[in-house]
Amino acid sequence: MEVALDTEDLAGSGLRLEIDGAVATITLIRPERRNAQTPAMWRALARIGDTLPVGIRVVVVRGEGPSFSSGIDLRAFTPEGVPGEDAPLPADAAPEEIDRTIAGYQRGFTWLRRPAIVSIAAVRGHAIGAGFQLALACDLRIVADDASFCMKEPALGLVPDLTGTKPLVDTVGLARALEMCLTVRTVPAEEARELGIAQAVVPGDELDDAVRDLTAALLQVDAGAAAATKSLLQQAPGNTLDEQAATERRAQIDRLRALGESR
Repeated sequence: MEVALDTEDLAGSGLRLEIDGAVATITLIRPERRNAQTPAMWRALARIGDTLPVGIRVVVVRGEGPSFSSGIDLRAFTPEGVPGEDAPLPADAAPEEIDRTIAGYQRGFTWLRRPAIVSIAAVRGHAIGAGFQLALACDLRIVADDASFCMKEPALGLVPDLTGTKPLVDTVGLARALEMCLTVRTVPAEEARELGIAQAVVPGDELDDAVRDLTAALLQVDAGAAAATKSLLQQAPGNTLDEQAATERRAQIDRLRALGESR
């Protein structure tokens, strides 16, 4: 079913939100602009995260039409701007105001990493710049064989600032991330799979089925155990072995207590 709350507001920001049981699907609905992103879209993504119903376990992010997202709407950098939108950053703003503004945009991406949910980017066609970063904000990426990824920001004289740099380095390593970003080259689907950016590559007409199958498999696991395990895995890169072992023990104690209380 489609969520009634803020539907018109979301649509005006270029998004559609649908809820089906424990699954939320967020669709970028600007296919005429290859789902180019705007500040209004980033703020709307943050609102979805703020109001996501309790009980949602899987969030699927997809684009309507042949592209996932071509990145920021480049009209934002012209004097005319994006119709009906303010400039992404206030003119002549102090650094503190710019920092607050960007932090607000980043909130639309960071909530997709919450332990209580597993987020899946269903990527077909272009995932460029902000589109690549939105895909990287998700836990998993299932991609069509025509998908391509590119971190375009340096070509515009900018840096990626929508939380994409850490997951990219964590996934492919510093050297490969440097090469990808500073050459601004396009990474095709099969290379993305080899690098670990994509967990699976499927024919375009099988993408929706592959995402549904993955979603069904994820929902078979106990919700509490899934959230606790995701949290454990997220902490692992920053922990020593001894620290992670202790974290595992604490998590298991919590799980045993929860299981005992449920009986």
